[in-house]
Amino acid sequence: MEVQGAGKGDGYGGIDGGGKEVIVANKRRMRGWDFVLRFLALGVTLVATVLVGVDKQTKIVPLTLVSTLPPVNVPFTAKWHYMSAFVYFVVANAIACAYAAISLLLTLAGKKCLTVVIIIFDIVMVALLHSSGGAALAVGLLGYKGNSHVQWKKVCGVFGKFCNQVAIGIGFSLLGSLLFFLLVILATLHHHKKN
Repeated sequence: MEVQGAGKGDGYGGIDGGGKEVIVANKRRMRGWDFVLRFLALGVTLVATVLVGVDKQTKIVPLTLVSTLPPVNVPFTAKWHYMSAFVYFVVANAIACAYAAISLLLTLAGKKCLTVVIIIFDIVMVALLHSSGGAALAVGLLGYKGNSHVQWKKVCGVFGKFCNQVAIGIGFSLLGSLLFFLLVILATLHHHKKN
């Protein structure tokens, strides 16, 4: 810290208190809310990626081939990579998680010239997470309710654990998109106040 205009006087180290200007040496201090929101976004997108990325359930389902014969027990497995919407969801959340880590490091470094670029990429992450969450939610609702018009049966009655884990992952992902959206709003308000 640098103190300008030191004089004699008030008994506090020989420095007079009147008319002093204090200049803080570390001007690259990061705003606390930015750090917290980016760290939370990193965490929730990581949790969403892992929850859906490791999701797998195998069930033995009785299958009736001929009505006069007893049903045959057949094992069926539900995995996240069987549906392209879930693959998109996992990849989008992994990208958002990696970006959250990189942007956290960049904001810690205090690069002022990258502020606008970071805000733009925050907006891209909001769009990416919303679109992947919407795609996964649409497929999840189809698995939960089925579609009688095209004869698609409900699968969440059989694969309940799988569907519940995907639903929790979607919730975490949408929370991540909300955190990135808050980052955009707060950064825009901060930028507006400066100008």
